[in-house]
Formats: sequence, structure tokens, C-alpha cells
Amino acid sequence: MRRMTVGSGSPFEASIGFSRAVRIGDRVAVSGTAPIAEDGSPAAPGDAYAQTRRCLDIIAAALERAGARLEDVQRTRVYLTDRAVWEAVARAHGEVFGAIRPASTFVVVAALLDPAWLVEIEAEAVIGSGVAEAGP
Repeated sequence: MRRMTVGSGSPFEASIGFSRAVRIGDRVAVSGTAPIAEDGSPAAPGDAYAQTRRCLDIIAAALERAGARLEDVQRTRVYLTDRAVWEAVARAHGEVFGAIRPASTFVVVAALLDPAWLVEIEAEAVIGSGVAEAGP
């Protein structure tokens, strides 16, 4: 199967050796995505909801470049630095994935790479999987 890598313009991609997303066949894996503003600075310092929306916007763009859609996402992993912000993060996640309902894990970690980041998110998608509800 052919391997497609999707960059995000991060100066660390080459030195660390990672891609924002990798597509192999109909599967797309999106790397841990932090709330980074267009200028490279932390987006929305102190605002977990806005940081989550920024992460999800970056993920959506990477999926699109790989030929996938948010509706194709089957799993997300959400890393939080403070359990007190989980509801704001969950609200933003639910606004994007409420109808899609991927398998999802929220984990509280001691820290992320930049202390201004309150959240980081990974996603996995299967292209063309769509959404079919099996029940409650």
C-alpha cells in the first residue's frame, strides 16, 4: 500500500521525524495535535475550550489533506493537563463529534511539551467509513 504523509509546516517535523498525519490505504493517523496558532505561538492561553477547538481545526485540515473527513474519525485521544478543564474540552469535542461519536479516551497527564497547552489531541480515521449508529 502507498504511504502518504501530510505536513503542517511545523519546524520540528524534520528534526523530530514526524508528520501531522499519515495515510496508508484507507486509514489515517493524526499525530498529537497541540493548540498552536498560525504564528506558532500557543493559541488561546488559559482557555481550554478554545484550545480544543484549535486542535480540532488543525486535525480537520490534516484529515482533509489526507482525503478524509471528520465523519471518518473512529478514535480520538485527548490529553489534559488539568482535570478541572475536562468539561470545557468535552463540550468542544462534543460540538465537533457529537453526531460522529468516535471511540474516545480522555487522559490527565502531568504536563505537555509547552506549559501553555492545556490539551493535545490525536485522531484516527478510516476513509469512507461514514457514521452508522448501532445503538445507545
